[in-house]
Amino acid sequence: MAITKAVPPRTDDRDAADDHRSPGERAEEGRHLNSPLLLTMLLLVLVLLQSPIRRALSAPVMQSWTTVFVAVMVQALPFLVLGVLLSAAIAVFVPPSFFARALPRRPALAVPVAGAAGAVLPGCECASVPVAGALVRRGVTPAAALTFLLSAPAINPIVLTATAVAFPGNPEMVLARLVASLLVACAMGWLWLRLGRTDWLRPPSRMSYDGQSKGEAFWGSVRHDVMHAGGFLVVGAMAAATLKAVVPETWLSTAADNPVLSVLALAVLAVVLSICSEADAFVAASLSQFSLTARLTFLVVGPMIDLKLFAMQAGTFGRAFALRFAPATFALAVIVSVLVGAVLL
Repeated sequence: MAITKAVPPRTDDRDAADDHRSPGERAEEGRHLNSPLLLTMLLLVLVLLQSPIRRALSAPVMQSWTTVFVAVMVQALPFLVLGVLLSAAIAVFVPPSFFARALPRRPALAVPVAGAAGAVLPGCECASVPVAGALVRRGVTPAAALTFLLSAPAINPIVLTATAVAFPGNPEMVLARLVASLLVACAMGWLWLRLGRTDWLRPPSRMSYDGQSKGEAFWGSVRHDVMHAGGFLVVGAMAAATLKAVVPETWLSTAADNPVLSVLALAVLAVVLSICSEADAFVAASLSQFSLTARLTFLVVGPMIDLKLFAMQAGTFGRAFALRFAPATFALAVIVSVLVGAVLL
């Protein structure tokens, strides 16, 4: 009878491999190992404090806050998920060369065509920045790529449908958002043609999905965008609920009753909240004490320039570009929103 000799595990190889890990990698593993413990401690704290938490949630102000928060989330989530799926499909399966072939060769004509393309190609602002970078790298004139960057997350079918659902009693809001956003996008493209300099723009040097299959890139993009955009949606819904339930009505009325202050307040709020464009209409609709023009400004500014977009633009095209492009976009978006709102709303 043959005797099989047990071979002990070769721990020396693993130890040697561990020795070559960087301190950052070992710290990262430590965080992963500690996460179940942290979750257990959090659940334990919630169980111990369930009575005071239940009393706090039963307060009228918290019930009002919860109602607004849940309403915004339930209305916005389907559009957010659908927009992320379509955005990932376009970013992964549609080659950037398609856009280069579809646009006119003359830059002045390519700008409005690129702006109109945003109306038929769904994509959130998180996806529009890398797509615009790929267009520049493939030879598309930067003015057209930047126009598409601004228009795609602002006037695509998912966003306009969400706006119609969020404002059922004001269908003119859909047209106003489409017109104002398209005007701003095209104006910024033409402005770049006239005043932009090549040394301000640093195009990305490599593809976003190198080394991955189409399926891996698609689901990776979906997971990233859902977590990223979903987190900002939660923050936006919480802010809207807080404004409705906590901030004194007299404060909001004071800001809402002043036409200039209301527009500037919601424009700055759009930059700070950084809500995904597929969901921002529901947050805007909840701010019912503000005028339609002020809420239109919120809807036009948000998809074009906010905190996360500024960081993405600086990382993709360079800080020199972002420091010039973002303030100009913000100012033009506010001005055009007020003018379009005065005519259509």
